[in-house]
Amino acid sequence: MTDLGAVQIVVLLGWLILAGSAIASYRLGWKENVRMGLTWAGIFIAVALAFSLVAR
Repeated sequence: MTDLGAVQIVVLLGWLILAGSAIASYRLGWKENVRMGLTWAGIFIAVALAFSLVAR
């Protein structure tokens, strides 16, 4: 792994912590947090699939 790869991993972990703390600030229960996370993951996957189909 290059130095740039290590920096990217650290930055991505920082963004993950920032996003996690933003979600935690809503003080929702675990069930709601998991549901919201899966909903957002589904949205991003759907958009990525749509772009991959259009790019063909």
